[in-house]
Amino acid sequence: MKLDLLVLAVHPDDAELGCSGTIIKHIAQGKKVGIVDFTKGELGTRGTIETRAEESKNASAIMGIHARENIGIRDGFFKNDEEHQLQVVQMIRKYQPEIILTNALYDRHPDHGRASDLANDAIFLSGLRKIETSVDGIVQEPWRPRLTLQYIQDTYIKPDIIIDISEQMEQKIAAIRAFKTQFDSPSEDEPQTYISTPGFLQSVIARAREMGKNIGAEYGEGFTSRKLLGVDSLFDLR
Repeated sequence: MKLDLLVLAVHPDDAELGCSGTIIKHIAQGKKVGIVDFTKGELGTRGTIETRAEESKNASAIMGIHARENIGIRDGFFKNDEEHQLQVVQMIRKYQPEIILTNALYDRHPDHGRASDLANDAIFLSGLRKIETSVDGIVQEPWRPRLTLQYIQDTYIKPDIIIDISEQMEQKIAAIRAFKTQFDSPSEDEPQTYISTPGFLQSVIARAREMGKNIGAEYGEGFTSRKLLGVDSLFDLR
């Protein structure tokens, strides 16, 4: 299946936290959107691989995405090397997206910045015809998206562009809350973590409100770009 928009995320729930409003908005516009998670989030303090998989399924249904896969690389210890780059290249060539959204350039969680670099390198390599990959015995064609952006996660990064997600905010929060072992979920059986406190989800909402304020909207999601962005008309800007 060819996708219009592909989200690359190192952990299940990164896409929901970082750009689910944008995902939902583009699906409403008729775009085909998918997510490829790099790891199963097995190092997460709360929950299990099985609960995270079920939560990902539920969040996907809330967002209405068209495809979701998990590469299954090692959480916390993966490297930006040839083996992992080729795994990501296979996914890019499989879905042939016009636009890719991926992890933050840097963040308090070291996996995020490392995954962003891995994705960026794989995106470039995916366009080289002399790099051969195949899926189920079928040789893949080279593919490179026309645009790559990074969503902003926990660490504050000044965005290069902000998407108005005011109408999608309620659905975004529902998608995040689908990860019920992770967020705003008191438990006597598991330890409290930085992201499981009510204050963390409140900070996500506050960040979206702050992003929105910058473009005259109620809520927004910010993105960075490694290259300068261009538009056909000044009237496309606000």
